[in-house]
Amino acid sequence: MPNRRFADGEVVMGRWPGSVLYYEVQVTSYDDVSHLYTVKYKDGTELALKESDIRSQSSFKHRKSQSSSSSPSRRSSSRSRSRSPGRPAKGRRRSSSQSREHKDDKKKTIQETNLALPVLFFSFNQKPSENNTRRYNGEPDSTERNDTSSVILEQKLKPDLEVERVLEQYSLRPRKEEKKKEEIYSEKKIFETIKTIEKASSKTKELEFGGRIGAFTLIFFLPATVIYLLLMCKQDDPSLMNFPPPLPALESLWEPRVFGVVVLWFFLQALFYLLPIGKVVEGLPLSNGRKLQYRINGFYAFVLTAAAIGTLLYFQFELHYLYDHFMQFAVSAAAFSVGLSIFLYIRSLKAPEEELAPGGNSGYFVYDFFTGHELNPRIGSFDLKYFCELRPGLIGWVVINLAMLLAEMKIHNQSMPSLSMVLVNSFQLLYVVDALWNEEAVLTTMDITHDGFGFMLAFGDLVWVPFVYSLQAFYLVGHPTAVSWPVAAAITILNCIGYYIFRSANSQKNNFRRNPSDPKLAYLKFIPTATGKGLLVTGWWGFVRHPNYLGDIIMALAWSLPCGFNHILPYFYVIYFICLLVHREARDEHHCKQKYGLAWERYCQRVPYRIFPYIY
Repeated sequence: MPNRRFADGEVVMGRWPGSVLYYEVQVTSYDDVSHLYTVKYKDGTELALKESDIRSQSSFKHRKSQSSSSSPSRRSSSRSRSRSPGRPAKGRRRSSSQSREHKDDKKKTIQETNLALPVLFFSFNQKPSENNTRRYNGEPDSTERNDTSSVILEQKLKPDLEVERVLEQYSLRPRKEEKKKEEIYSEKKIFETIKTIEKASSKTKELEFGGRIGAFTLIFFLPATVIYLLLMCKQDDPSLMNFPPPLPALESLWEPRVFGVVVLWFFLQALFYLLPIGKVVEGLPLSNGRKLQYRINGFYAFVLTAAAIGTLLYFQFELHYLYDHFMQFAVSAAAFSVGLSIFLYIRSLKAPEEELAPGGNSGYFVYDFFTGHELNPRIGSFDLKYFCELRPGLIGWVVINLAMLLAEMKIHNQSMPSLSMVLVNSFQLLYVVDALWNEEAVLTTMDITHDGFGFMLAFGDLVWVPFVYSLQAFYLVGHPTAVSWPVAAAITILNCIGYYIFRSANSQKNNFRRNPSDPKLAYLKFIPTATGKGLLVTGWWGFVRHPNYLGDIIMALAWSLPCGFNHILPYFYVIYFICLLVHREARDEHHCKQKYGLAWERYCQRVPYRIFPYIY
């Protein structure tokens, strides 16, 4: 076994793989099996090098001293030229001046070598050509005087074939070409260093949701919450005093046929998404300046789905099957969302750095899996996040509500649904149709522009939205509540107020973001920011900072009021919605403060209330 030449921690000169450039490195370890040294460069890069690619620093200093002194033959040649009777005195003065310049170049070379600049070796064992002799015998040409690279000659005996190869590759190359290649290599190193810095700076530093522990907890807490809410709704007395509800047998929670229906529903909506109908628009610019294209056909998908459901009802398909197996559908959807999340995370590991989500690139597996590692995962032109945002869950929410309405009529032997059920279905149908009709507006939301697509959005879109947002309709099936017409009218007015605030505020924001110079928006005043964008201080956005959230909360209250006041369970959605929007508002405040700086502080002084006027 060959003896090890360099010790751990020793500072040596290591050759960069694929080149003849040497850098100062530190030996970190040695593999006795492969006989490779692991070395660390100054920029932190670690590579495995052969012993032949490593030189000691002392050998560099020795070679520099040899190369800096001329050979006896060159000295005698120089003396013979200086004493030639045909050479005028002026020529001698020029020669001495050139010698001083050459010495200065040598000093610069030594200083640059001490700063760990790359050292280029020329290996040869035969006499150089005339041009090279002239270049190294004390008469540097203009190209060499302007060169700043450290050039050291290493004379070494090698087989003839190896000598010819080295001479052909390095020694016989014109000096300008050598300099150009060194400059190109330096530019590549600088570019790689910049990319390394950008990669480090793109890491998510501020973790939300309680960091890694919070993300890990939510992965289990969210599915448990859905199951708890559905179990409570099935109880005769769904009060908080009856906690915990009786748990069903595990085998009763899973039905392969139900899981097949969930998968079929997902791919049916995917088929509608791929239909070449609807306009194609561009999203907001990404961090690299690129704009993704999206097909806007969500409303068409809703119409096609309504036609398909109508056809099933015409052929007397019992849609209340959803109510009878509601828990199994929720569990199947949760299992599907987990599988989708795992697929998304695995594929995100191969995604380029610029395609990762700003908030899901922490380097921690659990946190990135939960928040989403990749910003816009796509299979060809099929955008998975954009598709799940509005299609399977939102349209599925309407189908579930309809199934609850039919189940109520069948269970209670009613020829018409109750007024409470009609109000809940109507209000939430309006919300879904509005979202699909204004589908393009979702492209400016943080879900699309900032959040990655991971477990949080996958579970939220496919499980939380259809099975928690339909909680009021599910509750009314087992707990019918009578509502008078005057009360129904008052609740309807409340919902209309919330919807008007929600829609008009979002329209102002989206139109202003798309085209701030639109003449139709000339009445809006704004505060300019350093990013080139403006902060609206009139209209709804001059009333409170997040008027769309205010409209959301008012509508959520109107959805729950038809369920009466016997139990707090139907109002879980309102409580959850307030907590969610307060969290989002705090996150928005933090991002806007970082993004807009002093302009945001001026905006907060101008608009002091966040969601609720004169309250919060």
